[in-house]
Amino acid sequence: DIGEKAVAVNLSDLAAMGAAPRAILLSLLLPPTLPIDDFDQLIDGVAAAATRAGASLIGGNLSRSPGPLVADVTAMGVVRPRRVLRRSGARPGDRLFVTGALGAAAAGLAALTGGLTGADDCVAAHLRPQPRLRTGVIVANNRAASACMDLSDGLADAVRQICEASGCGAEVMRAALPRHPRATEAQALSGGEDYELLFAVPKRRVRLFQQAVRQAGEAPI
Repeated sequence: DIGEKAVAVNLSDLAAMGAAPRAILLSLLLPPTLPIDDFDQLIDGVAAAATRAGASLIGGNLSRSPGPLVADVTAMGVVRPRRVLRRSGARPGDRLFVTGALGAAAAGLAALTGGLTGADDCVAAHLRPQPRLRTGVIVANNRAASACMDLSDGLADAVRQICEASGCGAEVMRAALPRHPRATEAQALSGGEDYELLFAVPKRRVRLFQQAVRQAGEAPI
């Protein structure tokens, strides 16, 4: 789980810029007491996540640490300069869209720490997030959005950052919040670690954007 998530959260940053993954660098700080089986499983997780994304693990570094274990990942991708999705492109009148159902990862963490049952999909969302790579790349290639950011720190933070970078404000309709059934409103707004994508889309491009998301086939919007 640690190996997969370490890669996935970095791939999500590529997705938010419309970049296709190409290479992964992995640096590990390992306590001397770490069992070799745990190390092997961590590497298996890194390799599995990289392979699914079509990226190669091309290098990195191993160092000894008194603890804790540290896994540091750098993900590299490619995108044409004029198709890069940034946080700074939103304009007044744009519509906001988000992929997936929000708050699942926060609800999963709460379930793990509280010993709750019946939240397997939320636990999976927390332990092994799925970066929306196809969605980011296809939307960028179609130039269907004006700005994008992934939801590493929650929807509220992402909206604020896009607004600050773009020099405009935003209004979020409470009734339209795509909240996971097991998540609270607070978890959906600011729980973080969902790694969904938030897009700003000009009105004239909404239909083109919707077609791109359907083509990607990863998540509803």
